[in-house]
Amino acid sequence: MSNALYNINIGDLKLVRKGKVREVYDLGESLLIVATDRISAFDVIMNEPIPEKGKILNQISAFWLESTRHIIKNHLIANDFSDFPDSLSTHEDTLSKRSMIVRKAKPLPVEFIVRGYVAGSGWKSYQESGKICGVEIPVGLLKYERLPEPIFTPSTKADEGHDENISYEQCCDILGKKTTDQLKAISLELYKFGAERLAKSGILLADTKFEFGELESGEIILIDEALTPDSSRLWLEDTYRPGEEPENYDKQILRDYLETLDWDKTPPAPTLPNEVINRINAKYIEAYLKITGTDYVG
Repeated sequence: MSNALYNINIGDLKLVRKGKVREVYDLGESLLIVATDRISAFDVIMNEPIPEKGKILNQISAFWLESTRHIIKNHLIANDFSDFPDSLSTHEDTLSKRSMIVRKAKPLPVEFIVRGYVAGSGWKSYQESGKICGVEIPVGLLKYERLPEPIFTPSTKADEGHDENISYEQCCDILGKKTTDQLKAISLELYKFGAERLAKSGILLADTKFEFGELESGEIILIDEALTPDSSRLWLEDTYRPGEEPENYDKQILRDYLETLDWDKTPPAPTLPNEVINRINAKYIEAYLKITGTDYVG
């Protein structure tokens, strides 16, 4: 599709990391993060892009990074292309609205996940043990039911394959108790702030993940994306019923479609029909409006 970006060609910049969706480039004193329109499910990148997805994700993430500076500092330096250095001026068509310049930080090897509802791998764990990542959960909750209080459930980060859920104690072993407790408290505060803001727009924040990085000074800041449809489960409150499949603002449309196929969830990915691509695109645009309160302009 002509208005979608699947592969990036910025030959004069040093590529630091290529992820499923985003690519990171070294600008010397800072980094450039570019969000493509690629989409993945079950850790497999689909062959078809979702038009505008990268721009929407980038702008939603920037919205939250700006909105949460009172809780913790973050890596965002610039999100508006007019504030980018002149050295990037020839790449405006590629970078505008889908990229940000950020501070360099050493990523911590743990993802900080906060769950407010029983869903995903948390539901599977709860069924098996009555716990989620070692956290005791009340008996008798339905799938998708709200937890009495949001819980912190960390996971290790995997460059390839699946992340692995770990317990609070395991997180302490990796990061130390002081750092774990500090970032657990910040993650819960970020979750509660996001959940309250989203509730005003009729969206339930089921769960979300945060990533943190350490500056050369030793200070820890929020990095990566924050509270986007790709890093969170977002549900429409009006149709929410515990025990019933929620209406999503995340990638669930894609996962649900893939579950109907005879596909073993390993590459190569199956072909996505235009109807599914268009539905996903519409959900991202709707999520942008709900989250930011403004219409999306591509």
